[in-house]
Amino acid sequence: MTSDAGESLAAELGTSTRFFGCNVSDSSSIAAAVQGVAHWAQQTARPLGGVVSAAGISLPATILDKYGSAFNMDDFDLVLGVNLRGTVDLVRQSVEKIAKVDADADGERGVVIMVASSAAFDGQKGQLSYSASKGAVASMTLPMARDLARYGIRCITIAPSFFESKMTSMMSAKVRTSLEATFEFPKRAGRPGEFAQMVRQSIENSMLNGTVIRLDGGSRPSKI
Repeated sequence: MTSDAGESLAAELGTSTRFFGCNVSDSSSIAAAVQGVAHWAQQTARPLGGVVSAAGISLPATILDKYGSAFNMDDFDLVLGVNLRGTVDLVRQSVEKIAKVDADADGERGVVIMVASSAAFDGQKGQLSYSASKGAVASMTLPMARDLARYGIRCITIAPSFFESKMTSMMSAKVRTSLEATFEFPKRAGRPGEFAQMVRQSIENSMLNGTVIRLDGGSRPSKI
């Protein structure tokens, strides 16, 4: 999301929302954003209660192209830098703040929600770097939940399949149709509101912890 888009959305949502720009591949940028959020939470007397790490990119490439040449490791590093390292960095800096807030009656202080992908389990041709990054995010969920249990912080990962988004809007009609055909029901892309419902449920239901939730309409695609 661009700064202009973020500011516009915050204005639309009203005074209960603030936008803080952040580059998840830059630790200092994350630190500034997290500190800004923590300061705003303190000003409004509403404790920082969670973090949703949803930034992600994809640079499709096969490990060998049609000429037998290996793919570019810089592209691989970029995808892992944003999708994996960026996730860990945002979470680690956020939970440091969350761990210091007062716990509720159950001893809970907050929740970490990470975003993986169905590609973590059913990666397609050309998704090596993307699948690696999202598979790693999924694999971190239980260890992170165990690490943070002593502080009353839960950890959940949502693994969506094909959802309407800026990134998926660039897909060709052929690819889109192929993906929609893999859904058991409903036979369509997921909607942003359906993803938001899952995030809200993850925040509100304290028994959701240490697990990866597949939000995919029963899709289990073979090679597309």
